[in-house]
Amino acid sequence: MILERFRVNGRVAVVTGAGRGIGAGAAVALAEAGADVVISSRTKSDLDTVAGRVAATGRRAHVVPADLSDPAAAAALAQAAVGEFGRIDIVVNNVGGTYPRPLLETTPDFLEEAFRFNVSTAHALTSAAASLMTDGGAVVNISSNMGRVAGRGFAAYGTAKAALAHYTRLAAYDLAPRIRVNAIAVGSVATSALAVVVDNPEIKAKMEGDTPLRRLGEVTDVAAAIVYLASPAGSFVTGKVLEVDGGLQAPNLELGLPDL
Repeated sequence: MILERFRVNGRVAVVTGAGRGIGAGAAVALAEAGADVVISSRTKSDLDTVAGRVAATGRRAHVVPADLSDPAAAAALAQAAVGEFGRIDIVVNNVGGTYPRPLLETTPDFLEEAFRFNVSTAHALTSAAASLMTDGGAVVNISSNMGRVAGRGFAAYGTAKAALAHYTRLAAYDLAPRIRVNAIAVGSVATSALAVVVDNPEIKAKMEGDTPLRRLGEVTDVAAAIVYLASPAGSFVTGKVLEVDGGLQAPNLELGLPDL
């Protein structure tokens, strides 16, 4: 049965930024597909809520509150998975993000911070997990459509996400054939991070109108892609960036920054 290829029974996944939004959705989706999960973010109460949703699927969740802007904290999650569940098979590098900022207000420190939070943390966990994935494995990095299209105010965020996308291609070569590494370039998804959009009918309608599929993404759109890339269904896919963005070829959110 083809649906069996989407199962990850007996596997163990680590999901970063798992307290809300895409990370929470990924953790629950992987649990529904058969995996136990290590979930991490800053806020324990958020993680406990997600752990409850995982438990409802019949799988187990190990909660690790941590400041994942520190690459060392991200790397430690690999050993946490082995310590709790005896193995690690799947990594979802979801934590990341950077606030928009005009180019001339984007300091070198801000740019480096964006790179560390979006790329260095992913590398730290990926490299720590690779040596512990004794039965092969899969890594899924959460990039963004802003890593391939241009819009004002996104120099730091877009540059970091573009770096993460190419890191995915490079890491896939280094870790093949034992470990697959892929990424998802996510478009505008209706999460708490986009609350200012979702709660503003005018802005939301404009964004939907500028998206070829005429809607914002849902967390389950991305979670389904994560399950595909992490499962045997995606076993012949590595080094690829899957665009889950409603068909965007240009930003659908303009910040209204003026000409210099």
